[in-house]
Amino acid sequence: MSAEPEPDQGASPADVTEADVTESDVTEAEALENSEAKGAVSAPGPDGPRKTTRRFPLLTRDTARPEGGGRAAGGDAPAPARQWPLLSVLSTVGLGLLLTAFDVFRVGTILIGLALIAGAFMRWALPGVGMLAVRSRFTDMVTYGALGLAIVLLAMMAQPEPWLEIPFLSETLHRTITT
Repeated sequence: MSAEPEPDQGASPADVTEADVTESDVTEAEALENSEAKGAVSAPGPDGPRKTTRRFPLLTRDTARPEGGGRAAGGDAPAPARQWPLLSVLSTVGLGLLLTAFDVFRVGTILIGLALIAGAFMRWALPGVGMLAVRSRFTDMVTYGALGLAIVLLAMMAQPEPWLEIPFLSETLHRTITT
């Protein structure tokens, strides 16, 4: 077993032997050797900085943390303090589910929807939200916000005695039931 890294693991051109270089790799190796190469950047290596490309690797070995997925508090803080955004959303949803279980349906479901909307706002406003960051910032904001808004609107339109009445929806419902 040799100590030389394989070319697809991000080896520098100096580490690649002639037997490892194919015809398509020649232009990339030449571009990396040239300090004026377009798109070449330096990356830390065992022997100091080495030149590499901005191209994604052929084989990924890990997933990147979503932007804003860092800790919400310092590493010396206890785990609950580091994940306070997620815990605040989950505890509010839990309180909403508890209210719903005790027959305060409308208030409980509105509280669940507002917790998701608050999660969308925290994802937008805070630089680090811990495990509340699941995908990209935009996707998380749209997902949390849309689901929260849908839950709030549906809770406000629930029967009996809805707090929000949308006339065209009741007309559509009556037309589908009578036909």
